[in-house]
Amino acid sequence: MKAFDSISQKFRLSYLIFTAILCVTFVSIFFYAGIHMEEMLVKSRLLEQLSLSIKQSGIQNHYAADSGINIYRFDTAPPELQAKATETVQEITVEVNGQNRELHFFTHQKEGQRYILTYLLEDHMALEDYPVLAIFEHFEAIFLQTLLLAVLLSFAIAILFSYVSSYQITKPLLILKNAVETDNESLSTLLHLPSEVGVLARVIDDKNQKLASYLLREQLFTGDVSHELRTPLTIIIGAAEVLESQLPLDSQQREFTRRIHHTATETSDIITALLMLSRTPEQLDAPRTIINSVITSEVERLQYLIGYKSVTCEIIADHSYAAMVRPELLKMAVGNLIKNAFQYTESGQVTITIDYDFITVVDSGIGIRESMTPHLFERFERGGIDDINAIEGSGLGLSIVQRIMVHLGWQLHYQPNASGGSTFKIQYKNALSQIDSNDYNNE
Repeated sequence: MKAFDSISQKFRLSYLIFTAILCVTFVSIFFYAGIHMEEMLVKSRLLEQLSLSIKQSGIQNHYAADSGINIYRFDTAPPELQAKATETVQEITVEVNGQNRELHFFTHQKEGQRYILTYLLEDHMALEDYPVLAIFEHFEAIFLQTLLLAVLLSFAIAILFSYVSSYQITKPLLILKNAVETDNESLSTLLHLPSEVGVLARVIDDKNQKLASYLLREQLFTGDVSHELRTPLTIIIGAAEVLESQLPLDSQQREFTRRIHHTATETSDIITALLMLSRTPEQLDAPRTIINSVITSEVERLQYLIGYKSVTCEIIADHSYAAMVRPELLKMAVGNLIKNAFQYTESGQVTITIDYDFITVVDSGIGIRESMTPHLFERFERGGIDDINAIEGSGLGLSIVQRIMVHLGWQLHYQPNASGGSTFKIQYKNALSQIDSNDYNNE
């Protein structure tokens, strides 16, 4: 799971973002208020000095005070100040004795005359000549330190509170998760809760009951069908064996009887494999099954599909291999792939390669339309490039193979061949056990 995919992480992140927004807001308010308070103090001091200068010296073009205050009649003020001065206190940086200082200035109308009032802020001047501003700047520094401490403390509290509250919020969800993962008895203890967890528990319990009912019906249906089919198949197999034994060896009817016997036996094996697919993988044992013998048997069984075609089949294997898998499931999976390769190849070759990682079936047949590739393993989908209606098939073969792969935890891969045809690979999840030829022959 990624860092911020869980609810608790998102909850904690939202607390931190909310705290950051609040801190930025309060800091902005503090600086805004501080700037305006300083402007008001400077303005009141300069207005006081203007009144005092007019009282003492009358109307003059320029008044100067020892505290860095200069008052100009507007038309005699420096041009730069005339261009920038408004009734709001402003600041510019000026160079005095090689040092940069802040110059505060604004305009004011008094007794019909307009003035520009300026104040050159210097530390010693502020402390000695303007104690109110000095006190304000002292308190401003204290407030700034306090504000910084408050911001740090707010983040610490937000982190602590977010962890505590996120745990309290997600705890019922974790209890629900554990109850769902264990059994329905643990889930039933949450059904009576009036909270959202109780609602979720009731919905999950209802879905579980419907799913269990559906699975039970499917298992009963599969079991009933297999039971009902086995009896007539057993009769057909027995009758075919008796009939085959009574016919002459060179009789044409004997070949038809053998085909009936093989088809009935194959159908019985399919029923067995479908019964296994209806069970969970944990309910099935997984004996060591010889891959080579299963594939050889399937090639021989399906040889009739290419008996009247110019198609050859080759099995390539450096060694004999085995896998821990039910032979019925492996037979159905590789049998469907080989059957498709034989059925959809009119001329050329079908190559089956067995190695330590893959069972690969390559054919030179009609191939699969590119538009059907995303739906290749869906039920009732047939994707031949040529006229597929002329070739028998239900569109279930690859979907059954895919279902077996999912059941076994293996993977099925497809890729088109550059020269035409298809390549299907069965990739083993569990390691193949390589065996020697003697062991294979003994099997």
